[in-house]
Amino acid sequence: MENQLELRLEHIYTAYDKADVLSDVSIRVTPGKVTCILGSNGSGKTTLIRSILALTPPRSGRVMLGEQDITGLATHRINHAGIACIPEGRRVFPKMTVRENLRIGAFRERNPAIVQARMEQVFEIFPRLRERESQLAGTMSGGEQAMLSIGRGLMSAPGIMLIDEPSLGLSPLFVKETFSVIERINALGVTVLLVEQNVHQTLAVAHYGYVLMQGRVVAEGPTEALRNNTEVQQAYFG
Repeated sequence: MENQLELRLEHIYTAYDKADVLSDVSIRVTPGKVTCILGSNGSGKTTLIRSILALTPPRSGRVMLGEQDITGLATHRINHAGIACIPEGRRVFPKMTVRENLRIGAFRERNPAIVQARMEQVFEIFPRLRERESQLAGTMSGGEQAMLSIGRGLMSAPGIMLIDEPSLGLSPLFVKETFSVIERINALGVTVLLVEQNVHQTLAVAHYGYVLMQGRVVAEGPTEALRNNTEVQQAYFG
């Protein structure tokens, strides 16, 4: 995997029209760890990812990748800098095969041997994708498409992977499997920023977390501390 870099958001304000969705959000994604962003629908989680990727550039504040200010850079340049995103809802290319979908993930790599080596690594993590490499992605189950989406992200050999709501719409069995895959990816040296509503599973795999509420960070800390945080317990565990 590529060199690990720290991702930092510093005092980010992001607005749609004139209404701020994120207000003074500062987070730090530690290299080599899984950092999570917890929050209910409408808390600003997806806007946070859009801010990092400059899909909705912040109106103020900075996004730093190591010592590089990437605020508002073109999205493809942010990807080139080493950030891959697994979007909410998986979004595979339905009329392309598994292999073709994976190959697109490595579109910047011109060396066929490197592409093949990365594909082998993905197939080791997801043996089911190897079994279905000639199958059209649109004919696969939701859980298999989730695997393919994460595998495609790995094909760019990212330093940091942003994963948006991976449990959305999956059966409990595939949710469990997806979170165990996130642990395995992290064990390979990929830094992960995990954006999720599923608190129990997320706190089980993450090292450090932030809680977003109405576009503000209302709690942060090591996941064990968040589990025991009164506000978090009231919001998520009743």
